[in-house]
Amino acid sequence: MSSSSMFSNNNNNNNNNNSMSISVSDDESDELGRMRVRVRRKRKKPGYRLKNEFTRRVYRKLVRYWTLLIFIPAACLLIFEASRIGRKSSPVVTTDYIQNPNFVDSDSTSISKSGSEKKSEGNLNRLDPTTRVVGGVRQRCLKLLSPEELEHLDIPSGNESPIPVSRVVYMSENDSPFISGAAILSGQHTEATKFNLFTGNQTLDQRDNSFKVNETATLHCGFYSENGGFIFSDEDRNYMDDCKVVVSTCAFGGGDDLYQPIGMSEASLRKVCYVAFWDEITVASQQLAGHRIGDDGFIGKWRIVVVRDLPFSDQRLNGKIPKMLAHRLFPHAKYSIWVDSKSQFRRDPLGVLEALLWRSNSVLAISEHGARSSVYDEAKAVVKKNKAKPEEVEVQLAQYRHDGLPEDKRFNGKKALAEASVIVREHTPLTNMFMCLWFNEVVRFTSRDQLSFPYVLWRLKVLKNINMFPVCTRKDLVNSMGHLRKAKPLISRFGDTEML
Repeated sequence: MSSSSMFSNNNNNNNNNNSMSISVSDDESDELGRMRVRVRRKRKKPGYRLKNEFTRRVYRKLVRYWTLLIFIPAACLLIFEASRIGRKSSPVVTTDYIQNPNFVDSDSTSISKSGSEKKSEGNLNRLDPTTRVVGGVRQRCLKLLSPEELEHLDIPSGNESPIPVSRVVYMSENDSPFISGAAILSGQHTEATKFNLFTGNQTLDQRDNSFKVNETATLHCGFYSENGGFIFSDEDRNYMDDCKVVVSTCAFGGGDDLYQPIGMSEASLRKVCYVAFWDEITVASQQLAGHRIGDDGFIGKWRIVVVRDLPFSDQRLNGKIPKMLAHRLFPHAKYSIWVDSKSQFRRDPLGVLEALLWRSNSVLAISEHGARSSVYDEAKAVVKKNKAKPEEVEVQLAQYRHDGLPEDKRFNGKKALAEASVIVREHTPLTNMFMCLWFNEVVRFTSRDQLSFPYVLWRLKVLKNINMFPVCTRKDLVNSMGHLRKAKPLISRFGDTEML
């Protein structure tokens, strides 16, 4: 077909359809299609695909093997703990000790000491402060004066404010007409009671009357008879009579080592007595460890007072005498700080008195219990941990329920339960009365003093200016070592035995 005819045909078609037609070749249409595909498809980076694939594989592995991932670390931890328990050694009490209470087995002592020393090495002689967060700000638990202020700190003359008790009279064998002769009470030391010639036989009526507050309080408070035990030398007595401020501890039955106090000022070294009460068993065990009492009666800063003829076969109960009756052992002291033998005292004593007593106008400061708040909850824990006979605990709780002790976990706005390993107090007639009442409760019932503290505080309602300081303050006061070994029991003076 000629070009002129093709042109004429196209013109005719255009006239007929009133439109324009553009022809596109097949090659051009294919090219346009490929362009559209290239525009719509977003090319993915190779790294993204690899990352996605890796994540999916890890997820599939976790879903398939999650039990093994939990079991293997748990098994490793169990094996590690089992190996540690296997390496620990326990103290051994041999038959030689039963025949001779003063005998100390050097092998068992060295074995138990080797395990316990590793436990306490990390805590010994630490002076770093203990802190806690208060309102989003980290603060020190025990705020002491500066070293310069401590050097010039004076001991107050005493609390001159009106007090409900101005004098305490301690009962002796001469005050009980129903006791004829000093030997009668020895027959009363039976399995049902711990009363003896040291304590006097406090009746239930006398117990009830002892909580009545009068200007002059008359009550039992240990040292009932000269034949009651807890005997020490005249030299030690003269030293103790001169003490005005005392830091004291005790270790009976060779249970714990003696830790030297640290962190004190020169003023405290001049003004404060450091006294540790030992029995002959502890003296022997410490001599084997190389700790011998000097000719002056000291080991380091501690004056060692060796006590003979302990009144109780329960060593825990013997330990309550220096713990609770410091006012009887140090008759001229104005202040005392008690520290359990499991701890190392690491703060300046005068600074502690200022921070816990003088600053808050308190007469007694004692550490709160860290785990529980109720005496009834504590009783369950004591029985569960075999720290006292269940029947003894039940007798004590029955008496407290009968007397109306509430199950409140707080008293006067403070926690009702005390941990009591650190006791700081002023020796006033009222605090002396409180400690006597507390001591009589641990003699009558169980030696677990945490059970009787809330009861005595509740009965003696006039004692309110008490500083129940928190656990973190106690941790700042002492380096805790824990009890190193079990104290050895005594053969009783009266022929019976008691559970430790």
